[in-house]
Amino acid sequence: MNKSLQITAGYYAAFIALGLAVSALGPTLPALAEQTGVSLKSISILFTVRGLGFLVGALLAGRLYDRFTGHHLMALALVMMALSMVLVPFVPALWLLVALMFLLGLFEPGVDVGGNTMIVWLHQHRVAPYMNGLHFFFGVGAFISPVIVAWAISVSDGITWAYWALGLLIFLPVLFIVWQPSPTAPPVIASDPRDQTNWSLVLLIALFFFLYAGSEVAYGGWIFTYATTLGLTSAATAAILTSVFWGSLTAGRLLSIPLATRFRNRTIIFADLIGCLISVGIILVWSQSATAVWLGTIGLGLSMASVFPTTLSLAERHLHVSGKTTSYFFVGASLGGMTIPWFIGQRFEATGPLATMMIIFTCLVASLAVFGILMRLINAREMVMAGEAGRV
Repeated sequence: MNKSLQITAGYYAAFIALGLAVSALGPTLPALAEQTGVSLKSISILFTVRGLGFLVGALLAGRLYDRFTGHHLMALALVMMALSMVLVPFVPALWLLVALMFLLGLFEPGVDVGGNTMIVWLHQHRVAPYMNGLHFFFGVGAFISPVIVAWAISVSDGITWAYWALGLLIFLPVLFIVWQPSPTAPPVIASDPRDQTNWSLVLLIALFFFLYAGSEVAYGGWIFTYATTLGLTSAATAAILTSVFWGSLTAGRLLSIPLATRFRNRTIIFADLIGCLISVGIILVWSQSATAVWLGTIGLGLSMASVFPTTLSLAERHLHVSGKTTSYFFVGASLGGMTIPWFIGQRFEATGPLATMMIIFTCLVASLAVFGILMRLINAREMVMAGEAGRV
């Protein structure tokens, strides 16, 4: 195995760890509410503070990766994430859990922003299949995490062992990554039009990530509580349902690796968004059907699978990717992950569980609209560049 593939394998292991951390909150939300003695409405603040921590961390991480050794930063982030997970079962009060979730969110971009930035630096124009692979392994971690939670609930009637096991698994990639040489940003070429940062593109992509990532985090975070509140499944089965969502997302990302070499990025993203809308629509139309929830969950996971990595690959085609620009994309994603699940929490008990799917469906419709505007801007930019090349 050559050195670049060894480094890529380290990023994949780190993204498994990231997936383990991200998908643990949803299935443990009712248990955390009981642990701290608060309602579901109150415990939903954890999505917000974790997203706020991610927002601050993303702004810092982008600049740090442009200045310091990337693998040392990623290793530190993984250590702090592992420590935060191990401490969760010891926290008896909501305000302490809020502080711990903020800390966890603060260090997650050290893996997320760092991995997405450095894999572009490592593979550059050949990054598309590697990027999809990176997010496939995030899905592997996100799939495994609810299974570990379900196991812990079944053997101990609690979540302590789940968080301890997850903390250990999150730490393991550190032992490999810290010894590998870090890639650096490719040199800026003055004649490359991507080096002239188009802030309209950056902001539109960030807005798109706000809506899409908010929908993904909201579904993964609330499907457990949605299914159990409607009486569609038991708690243990709902944990498996959450795992099936992340598992479908993982399988979709595996399928998307060869697709990324055959189809244009914009074609894949458009098809994905249509699939997302159909899947959530099935759940809304047959809201009392457990079969519809399972089918919709599988379809949504498969459809969401390649949206994030393919959009990052699309950005690489039209922008110079630095730690700073990548951090803006993740700021948008973190704001979505912070606000949309929190908003669902405010409406869940007031108007009922169906608010979950209505809000997610609305966000996906808005995502499709923003994507259409983004494509018009890119097409117009390509026409201008082609005209300038013709005159030359």
